[in-house]
Amino acid sequence: MTLIEASHLRKQFGDTVAVDDMSLAVESGQIYGLVGSDGAGKTTTLRLLVGALIPDAGLAVVCGYNLAEKGEQARSQIGYLSQRFSLYEDLTVLENIRFFAEVRGLSQKDWLPRCQELLDFVGLSAFQERRAGHLSGGMKQKLGLASALVTMPRVLLLDEPTTGVDPVTRQDFWQLLIRVITQRELAVILTTPYMDEASRCHRIGFMQGGRMLVEGSPLELRRKLDGRIVEVRGGAVKDLRKRTEKLPEVEDLRAFGDRVHLRVKLGRAEAVCERLAKNGHKEVRARIVPPSLEDVFIFLSQQPRGDIHA
Repeated sequence: MTLIEASHLRKQFGDTVAVDDMSLAVESGQIYGLVGSDGAGKTTTLRLLVGALIPDAGLAVVCGYNLAEKGEQARSQIGYLSQRFSLYEDLTVLENIRFFAEVRGLSQKDWLPRCQELLDFVGLSAFQERRAGHLSGGMKQKLGLASALVTMPRVLLLDEPTTGVDPVTRQDFWQLLIRVITQRELAVILTTPYMDEASRCHRIGFMQGGRMLVEGSPLELRRKLDGRIVEVRGGAVKDLRKRTEKLPEVEDLRAFGDRVHLRVKLGRAEAVCERLAKNGHKEVRARIVPPSLEDVFIFLSQQPRGDIHA
């Protein structure tokens, strides 16, 4: 069942087009990842979908409600976690969740047991009397998630929910999110700068300049560069770059730790490997490797508009 549907959304601020002809759909039980650099339009897209901004053109429908006509009904189905911590730092953990519950019209007999359940769920039961301003970054994100879930929404909109927290906390947050999806069959849109997080999503949309470059499952997107990524190892990365950057088959070169990834022209990967094997440098090893989402994103961001399927 489709719970989120955007059709040809557009939003302009002065001369800047922040969102341009944006369309997407998310079904229940699905996580949709919006990926793009700063200024790509990801946050503006979420604000259009939550009803915080009015689109200049296009249509947004949440849980069957047209936001332009039935905004309150649509927003009652949405849990939203903004990029910056937006809860009340002078209130305790429990008071924050209570506030958001009562703003949405929940009575104490409804919100109190639900709050306790959510605090157990996110691992904050022992900290319910601590002021939010005294929480760690990861605990604040968990509190934000609990507050977004207190009204039992069918849709979650999460704006870079793990930015600025440590890898262990990121992993914990994702485990919580997956449990929510499994138990409640929510539809989720999240923005993220992390490709490892994007790979966990059911579908991904790559944005640039307010437009959707391409969307699909992680597997579908990686297939765009099948057979075109060559990994080169051996010796100093600086030397590897010098040996490979001027090869006529190479379209792009990126260093990853102690190795270099080459994106080569279609059908030329084996020729590049053979060329490097015969260049007299026995320590250099080259092999064709599966493309990563980062490889795909770099490739897409370099393509002219209208030519992203090249």
